[in-house]
Amino acid sequence: MTRAALRAVERLVALDAEHGAAAAVPAARAAVREFPELTADPGSLPARRRDRDRLAALAELCEVIGWILFDAGRHAPAHAANRRALHLAHLAGDHWTARLVHLNHAMLQTHTGRARAALDTVSRVPGVHPLPARVHSLTLIRRAHATALLGARREPLGLIDRARSRFLDGVSRHDPHWAWWIDETELIGHHGWVLARLGRWDRAIPLLQRAATAPGPSYRHLFTAQLLSALAGAGAWHEAEQLIAGLAPRAAGIGSARTTETLGRTAAVLCHAPGVPPSLRDAAVHLRAVLPAGPRRTTPTPPPDR
Repeated sequence: MTRAALRAVERLVALDAEHGAAAAVPAARAAVREFPELTADPGSLPARRRDRDRLAALAELCEVIGWILFDAGRHAPAHAANRRALHLAHLAGDHWTARLVHLNHAMLQTHTGRARAALDTVSRVPGVHPLPARVHSLTLIRRAHATALLGARREPLGLIDRARSRFLDGVSRHDPHWAWWIDETELIGHHGWVLARLGRWDRAIPLLQRAATAPGPSYRHLFTAQLLSALAGAGAWHEAEQLIAGLAPRAAGIGSARTTETLGRTAAVLCHAPGVPPSLRDAAVHLRAVLPAGPRRTTPTPPPDR
């Protein structure tokens, strides 16, 4: 079962990277059906030493499922998957998977407006020993987003600068196996996104352009969505229209609900904001029409944590 769970992890990660979270949801549901421990009563799960490898593999699988559900816009099931992944990781003594779950869950909390809860979640990531550079960089990125959402102006900039500094310390033998995706493009994209949260369009836009045009997994379409939002915020109408022209033909295939929701919100602003040129307004109307519909919410999103 351990090998089967790890093969399921590989399949889901590959599917998500190539086609996006929406395409991976059916496979994630199939994995839940295949491995009963993912839905069993937590008290029934064994905590014996001989079961730790299997529990660790299941924790990793549940973490990936939680990520996919989050990026597909299914927040309540993602929250439940993260909770189960943490329980499995603790039973297995797998601190690194537990850290990744906390980092993913903090992102979900920030996305749903619960920035203070996100900061509390990130505070659980450090342990007895110093974190390796890339993991520490990611914790600083999560904190930068949350503090920016809470209205801080200087602290997010300091945090994102520290994240870059730590990232430049490079890889080490202490990196967990999942740290492969914390790369230069990821850092650049989040740096630009944090700056955009602060309205620093002059610095945000070049960074988001670099991240949006770099090759990478499907979920990084999110940086393109953040770039369009930044261009709209800066009043860069011509650049926004050009971006929509290149984006609209492939918009229907975007598998990230976070991305399509961001694009839809920005397009709605461009449809109604004063001063928007008619050609850009028309392009925004077209973009809204070709974006895939998001998932139906079965559980209300929590109110913002301010």
